[in-house]
Amino acid sequence: MTPEAALAALRAHADAAKAADMAAYHKVPRAYLGVANPVIDDLARDWRQTLALDARLALAAGLWRTDIHEARIAAAKLLTQARIRPTDAEAWHLLAGWVPDFDGWAIADAVSIAGQKRLVADPARLDELADWTTSPHMWTRRATLVMTLPWAKMVHPKPADLEVRERVLGWAAGYVPERDWFMQKAVAWWLRDLSKRDPDRVRTFLAEHGDRMKPFARKEAARLMG
Repeated sequence: MTPEAALAALRAHADAAKAADMAAYHKVPRAYLGVANPVIDDLARDWRQTLALDARLALAAGLWRTDIHEARIAAAKLLTQARIRPTDAEAWHLLAGWVPDFDGWAIADAVSIAGQKRLVADPARLDELADWTTSPHMWTRRATLVMTLPWAKMVHPKPADLEVRERVLGWAAGYVPERDWFMQKAVAWWLRDLSKRDPDRVRTFLAEHGDRMKPFARKEAARLMG
């Protein structure tokens, strides 16, 4: 499967009217095909199941280079799975290399969901994310929260997982002074998900930092706690 063949498969489902709506909605200057997410899901699943890892990595890299919205979403989905054998090092390297290109939430979240699975597979990669927390690129900083969401959702975290939670909460506290809506939303998202498992820890965070969060973010963080 070449990037050209994969792009042709995506174009077969293109919808010009939907593409125009997507361009207006996302407000990021790139090409849009107007392909529905379930279609991208189905195509990417088929490619994951039929292509060897080297071929998938090459296809994902090629699709990303097109800078077409749906192609970049598909590239991320090609690498979204719990286990990648025999090694996922190249997959992680590719995903991490895309982070500086983030310029909107949809593609950033698709890649970050793939990144979540690679971090869970090897939590030592969190040290790399620690470096991202000081990046001048807002989307890179935001990725440190979206990629680590699995630790906010863990039902029975082990001691090492609780250490990760505290590490990420430290990052989140550092982001609180940022006024960007997407950063405030990401902090609130992490806290909201954690509140389902550890509401007391979220209450403590809000008591310490909530007065510096934007009102919408503070409200969202506490929404599930009653």
